[in-house]
Amino acid sequence: MLEDRTTRGPWPTAYPPGYAVVDVETTGLARDDRIVSAAVYQLDARGEVEDHWYTLVNPERDPGPVWIHGLTSDVLEGAPLFAEIAAELSARLEGRVLVAHNAVFDWSMLAREYARAERQAPVRQRLCTIALSKELALPLPNHKLESLAAHFGVVQRQAHHALDDARVLAEAFRPSLRAAARDGVRLPLLECRPLTEWSDAPVRPAIGRQSSYGQGSWRPSRKRPPCPYPNPGRYEVDKPLRQGMRVAFSGDTSVERELLEDRATEAGLHVASSVSRLTSLLVTNDPDSGTSKTAKARQFGTPVIDEAAFGQLLRDVAPADPA
Repeated sequence: MLEDRTTRGPWPTAYPPGYAVVDVETTGLARDDRIVSAAVYQLDARGEVEDHWYTLVNPERDPGPVWIHGLTSDVLEGAPLFAEIAAELSARLEGRVLVAHNAVFDWSMLAREYARAERQAPVRQRLCTIALSKELALPLPNHKLESLAAHFGVVQRQAHHALDDARVLAEAFRPSLRAAARDGVRLPLLECRPLTEWSDAPVRPAIGRQSSYGQGSWRPSRKRPPCPYPNPGRYEVDKPLRQGMRVAFSGDTSVERELLEDRATEAGLHVASSVSRLTSLLVTNDPDSGTSKTAKARQFGTPVIDEAAFGQLLRDVAPADPA
């Protein structure tokens, strides 16, 4: 442990040496959507700002929800392509933990853009500030960035502008990091696995239709770390999900399965590969299909919800019961 006067106590030597707080604005949420702007705040080991950077990115397609990010086709027409800013972005990510609010989304968008450019992002770990706020048991009404910012007295100047969102998150992450160091909290770091191939063939499946794992998609087989929370039992309708619940997925999804599973893991849920009597919930867009998982769910009386409902529930997962 190293002494750190800002926390009035020892600083964990096992903590990362630096962070890259990232925010991206995109044309949408699907696997074929593109980045339209990106910002990075580089922080040192204790969360102090070292530098910041921002760029527009030409998505080579319709900019999507202009009413959210404010970036029109005219604004983006002369912007650089992602392949043209990839080297500069890499220099700002190199050797740092990627920090973002709902980090699996920002990482997934970046990984796809790098794969399209036939490169790999130099990122090995990510930290989600939603997961960190839960580890710290911050008294937040919800897990929106604006709530985290308000808790630490950080003023948002321009919501959904990548540079301002990254600034707000960096300023809220600093006291979160110091609180974690002070209380000896393990940082919720997750591995980042880069894409190794990509196809530009558009894939925008409807719920319950074509799977997102078609030609050109990539999904690694991997063993997830064990869920640190005990299973609180089955999901009950009109109640929130609770950390430790066992969640299984069946059938096609509009958001790629890897992303859904990562979001569930970061929320503190146990992603199960099969359905048993211990399964808390089955997520499927086709509950009448004859898959083994849906059949077992009917047999065991396991609650079943669709992908859209699950996405809503993921926004506010209740903490695990105290041991």
